[in-house]
Amino acid sequence: MSVREWEGIKIPVPGEFELDLAHTRVGFVVKHMMVSKVRGHFGGFEGKIVIAENPLESTVEAVLKTATIDTGVADRDTHLRSDDFLSADKYPEITFRGKRIKDHSDDEFTIVGDLTIREVTKEVELEVEFNGAATNPWGQEIFGFSAEADIDREEFGLTWNQALEAGGVLVGKKVKIEIEGEAVRKA
Repeated sequence: MSVREWEGIKIPVPGEFELDLAHTRVGFVVKHMMVSKVRGHFGGFEGKIVIAENPLESTVEAVLKTATIDTGVADRDTHLRSDDFLSADKYPEITFRGKRIKDHSDDEFTIVGDLTIREVTKEVELEVEFNGAATNPWGQEIFGFSAEADIDREEFGLTWNQALEAGGVLVGKKVKIEIEGEAVRKA
């Protein structure tokens, strides 16, 4: 494994990595009826991470396929793909492009980037924990990470909702994005 010591942690030497689709989950959590949470994920995505010589100049790009949203309930997934939410036919992708690393402490980093949903782009902060680097049994260099961000879905034009008789709304405004990722060095 080609790693180097940087500020007390072992990180990969510079190079380009791709998300390992079999070992990465891009998920989300949103409140339902003000009393519980619905979890889901995107089954189709791709991503590239470039580790720079100066790790704080590293970059990340990711693309999620909106038609692959999955909450485990077919009717809800169809509604989420509709014009009420993601408009998957018109807007087949959600993108994230990291612009800079704002802050870091030990193995935790704050990445500032542009998140685009339905052609609306907003700057968001992705809190990332570097989970380590290794060589897998097939000789590939990998590293793992966990990341999360909170967004207000209404800022991206996802404003559909329904008032509840007892007060409140059916779908919460805040969406927590949760990523458990593994990246493989590009050959």
